[in-house]
Amino acid sequence: MSSASPSSSAQAARRALADRLQGIRKDARINGRELSARCGWHPAKTSRIQDAKVAASEADIRAWCAACGVEDQVADLIAASRAVESMYVEWKRLRGNGLRSLQESYAALYQQTRMFRFYTSDVVPGVLQTSAYVRAIMARFADASRTPDDLEQAVAAKLERSGVIHSGNHRFVFLLEEAVLRYRLGDAEAMAGQLGHLLAVISLPRVSLGIIPFATERTIWPVESFRIFDDARVQVELVTASVNVTTPSEIGDYLQIFGELQAFAVYGARARALITAAIDAIG
Repeated sequence: MSSASPSSSAQAARRALADRLQGIRKDARINGRELSARCGWHPAKTSRIQDAKVAASEADIRAWCAACGVEDQVADLIAASRAVESMYVEWKRLRGNGLRSLQESYAALYQQTRMFRFYTSDVVPGVLQTSAYVRAIMARFADASRTPDDLEQAVAAKLERSGVIHSGNHRFVFLLEEAVLRYRLGDAEAMAGQLGHLLAVISLPRVSLGIIPFATERTIWPVESFRIFDDARVQVELVTASVNVTTPSEIGDYLQIFGELQAFAVYGARARALITAAIDAIG
């Protein structure tokens, strides 16, 4: 797998777009000061855009191309800009309209996807979460942000989306680090209920649930949790942002690491034993 983090990949995409804009300016044989004058803004703005310190807006791109006489490139550059924008989206923006809206925004993607691959090193995957577990996680975000008070509606929206595991022509491959079974998110009753739900999920058709034991000798360490939707998109949740990876080569990296991590997992009776031991440990 590439050593670059999802956030650095997003920054590289921003850098590539900035380089394209700078190349257009150079091809037009004008310097930054002249371009700024033609666009009607301060030269410092041109420098910040070319250095990828700020993102060029769609209006900026149109003005830039007009100043360089390449209006025919506007559509392509705006499409590239939108791709960069969707690649790295700050959580504060995603949650701005409330937790319920955030959950509902994923509904179409989940319905369209046929093959889901989930790797988690921190929490139980969303589509496997019980209502008490979901509520414990979301309560933290509701307390930490200034989003609308819609916790219960958000929990309901997430559980409704999770129904995809019981309907339609979908396949699911879940890969969990054993630590996920031990992290106390919610009270003892919530955790016991969540782990009991995992025991039931193992027997579902079209579902594969693997757990990587603590004691496994491994050559790959736990990485950031990620979700692969078909072979078309990877979503990675960072502390401050959601990263969408759509570049084929990077998706290939995630598919490779997922396959390698699967080799360390246990399934069936051995997975059930790990879950049962975690339930017993709750006391």
